[in-house]
Amino acid sequence: MKKYRLLGVISAGCIVLSILYSFVGVSQTPAPKVLLTTNPPLERIIPFEAEAQKEQSPVTLTFLAVDAAGKPLENALIGLQILTPPTNPLLTTDFPIVEGTKLLQMEAVAPAGQLEIQQMLPIRGNYQLRVNVSPLVANAFAPYEQTLNLNVRENPVKYKYFAVVAAILLSVGLLGGWVIGGQEQLRQGEIAPQSVRLLLSGLTLIAIVTLLFINISAEVAEAHGSGHSSGTEVIAPSVQKSQGVEVQLEGDKNATVGKLANLALQVKDATTGQPIKDVALHVKAIALEHGLTVFTYKGVADSEGKLTWQEQFFDGSPHKVEVEATPLRGSKRQFPPVKVAQSVEVEGIAPPMSVRLLGLFYFTALVGIGMLIGLLIQSKRKLQARAN
Repeated sequence: MKKYRLLGVISAGCIVLSILYSFVGVSQTPAPKVLLTTNPPLERIIPFEAEAQKEQSPVTLTFLAVDAAGKPLENALIGLQILTPPTNPLLTTDFPIVEGTKLLQMEAVAPAGQLEIQQMLPIRGNYQLRVNVSPLVANAFAPYEQTLNLNVRENPVKYKYFAVVAAILLSVGLLGGWVIGGQEQLRQGEIAPQSVRLLLSGLTLIAIVTLLFINISAEVAEAHGSGHSSGTEVIAPSVQKSQGVEVQLEGDKNATVGKLANLALQVKDATTGQPIKDVALHVKAIALEHGLTVFTYKGVADSEGKLTWQEQFFDGSPHKVEVEATPLRGSKRQFPPVKVAQSVEVEGIAPPMSVRLLGLFYFTALVGIGMLIGLLIQSKRKLQARAN
């Protein structure tokens, strides 16, 4: 009996070990995934800077959907969402309205399993890139999702600017603390010595000017979009026909910073209305104020001859969306390139009052720290003088 019991225990142990091993094997089995490459490299990516002196280019993001063996998945449909970094209530960015919003949402056909776009990234922080991969042919492979992270560091120039401003404010506060700490005796009828009164008047004037600057800058930002026009910019029509092919660009003609604008392109036979799918598309979004390209995409139309996407125009200035359609190599339907475009007026949104007051608080705090240092220095000097 003991022998049979021992064999039973050994058998049960083997069964348990085999089950555990199978689970470990499943967990270590390679799974399909999405590979991301950027140009420039991640460590060289910096956010968009308004009024920059150097020409800026959008970041190239290349997504490659591969199977468990690392081979590209052919005939895939790739959906992409780009989410901006979340709001930081204590340390805002240059575009606080853009924080915690969607920058782009699109779905595109990827015959070779690759989706490539160029996107200007407006603010620093950790972007979430949500990618959904599904087959164009039913049951060709199992659909899957993946979330990628893209951390964009702040422009080093901003730290230099901050260091200069902080040094100036600290120096003003230090001078104020020095004067107040070494104040002379009051004359009859004076509330405070003349030097102190002059200092306080100067600090009050600085605070008023700073507050006015912050509010005026916010109002200018709010009217940034509506106050500019495309001027003499020539924009192609939104519908074009060429050799029996009709290309039509539709979507929102008015957009708001912080919200997605809807855009759609349709390529079809001008006579029958049937969709034409063997078409290569080159999409561009251009900020007209500086002629700056903020988004590009090169790909193909879907089986219905369409391309739809949603895009946020984070810079509150007029934009132009431009699409060029050309036939694919080997396509039965050949035609010269057809270009369509549409202008989009963008409404700028002023930063919230809390953000403006937060900036004023930081400025005031720097002056206060400098003043405290000045008072401490003068206090030590007086103690040393009394000791002597």
